Amino acid sequence: MRNGVMMQYFEWNLPDNGKFWKQLKEDAVHLQEIGVTSVWIPPACKASAGIKDTGYGIYDLYDLGEFNQKNTIRTKYGTKNELIEAIDELHKYQISVYFDAVMNHKAGADYTEKFLVKEVDPNNREHPISDAYEIEGWTGFDFKGRGNKYSDFKWHWYHFSGTDYNQANNKTAIYQIQGEGKKWAEGVDGENGNYDYLMFADIDFDNPDVVTEMKKWGQWVAKELKLDGMRLDAIKHINDSYIEHFLDAVRAEKGNEFYAVGEYWKRDINELNAYLSSVKYKVDLFDVPLHYNMYQASEQGESYDMRNLLKDTLVAVHPEVAVTFVDNHDSQWGSSLQSQVKSWFKPLAYALITLMEKGYPCIFYGDYYSMGDKKSPHRLIIDILLAARKKYAYGQQVDYFDHPSTVGFVRMGDELLPGSGLAFLMTNGKKGNKIMNLGTKRKGEVWYEFTGNIHEEVTIDENGNGNFSVEGGNIAVWVKKEDKKN
Repeated sequence: MRNGVMMQYFEWNLPDNGKFWKQLKEDAVHLQEIGVTSVWIPPACKASAGIKDTGYGIYDLYDLGEFNQKNTIRTKYGTKNELIEAIDELHKYQISVYFDAVMNHKAGADYTEKFLVKEVDPNNREHPISDAYEIEGWTGFDFKGRGNKYSDFKWHWYHFSGTDYNQANNKTAIYQIQGEGKKWAEGVDGENGNYDYLMFADIDFDNPDVVTEMKKWGQWVAKELKLDGMRLDAIKHINDSYIEHFLDAVRAEKGNEFYAVGEYWKRDINELNAYLSSVKYKVDLFDVPLHYNMYQASEQGESYDMRNLLKDTLVAVHPEVAVTFVDNHDSQWGSSLQSQVKSWFKPLAYALITLMEKGYPCIFYGDYYSMGDKKSPHRLIIDILLAARKKYAYGQQVDYFDHPSTVGFVRMGDELLPGSGLAFLMTNGKKGNKIMNLGTKRKGEVWYEFTGNIHEEVTIDENGNGNFSVEGGNIAVWVKKEDKKN
């Protein structure tokens, strides 16, 4: 969708009162009004900690808040019926829904099993630090609360490649499961020697029965919930060929327009490039390098060279598959990858991702609504920027990243959208200004600053130039002043 905007509609510390799907349903009309065209919802499957679980400690992929398992029918967010109602309501307002698919691991097993393992070095998982011996691990899943509804597949130790706990002696370690054909997956991140293992019981995507079952689940959940796409969790820990074939299977049922974005949490653009090539560009990726550039800029203040903000980012190298974001549930403070962009820089960061020509911007619930019980101070400016995106952010982009503090760009506008086009500036230093060109067709136009930060107006000269200004440590979004008759 042109000028589409995704919202990550959750943060880590939401209340566990089961009212979230109802809230999402009630919010559908507002989301459409502000310009949100898709929502990425939290993991909706039953997880190991029941209603306390954010959803990443995945237990039963087929339980969407329908069965009495883990001492609850509902999940943290509500029941399956409430989720379906929320999705139906979002669809009424032309908002797509992306499901958070957690396929790397399973947690909260129903019983233990005995099997052979080798302990491996946590810093080099290819290096065993013990001979093979038997442990008692939590790998048996029989889903008594669900029975065989939707799937009769039961999970056992041989469906996993590793685990982290031996019930027999209460020892925690990284245990590589032994058996015929057992090994860490290929096509995963090379950190720690091989980063197949992340947590809990690690799903073995070299097992053909597992692959068949997981493809079947993907097709089932996409159809059951009428999904428009998926956010794929922790894909750097999953065999890349499985991701490619999984998406092929789901799209065979749902159509090639079924959307997918993957979480491959790496700063190195070369590693992201290599991954995209390995999966034949069948999945978009979150622009983690851009997030870290913005985090660094927020930490360094005036000393950061703003000319480097887009350097070595996905949106600069592969804009067609880049999902740009400022923060998410993993980067917010207290989370595993905490790297939260400082508050003073958030308006600059959101202006960049919402007004630039390239990339698919994702707004974070925590930055728009709240994190925990603390309301976000950024909702108003995000609303203003989304309004500017909807009305003005069209046409070719010409960059002016030519100063260490004050940078920006112009959007030339679309002839089919009268009044569209904008001039954007931001600075991490003192008040600045920049002469930017919008073309001679703009001669004599009067432009004003859309956010209300600046009250003077700018008249475009005969060469198409405007001398635009920005207040210190702030943003300025300049747009054409409408004729009074309009």
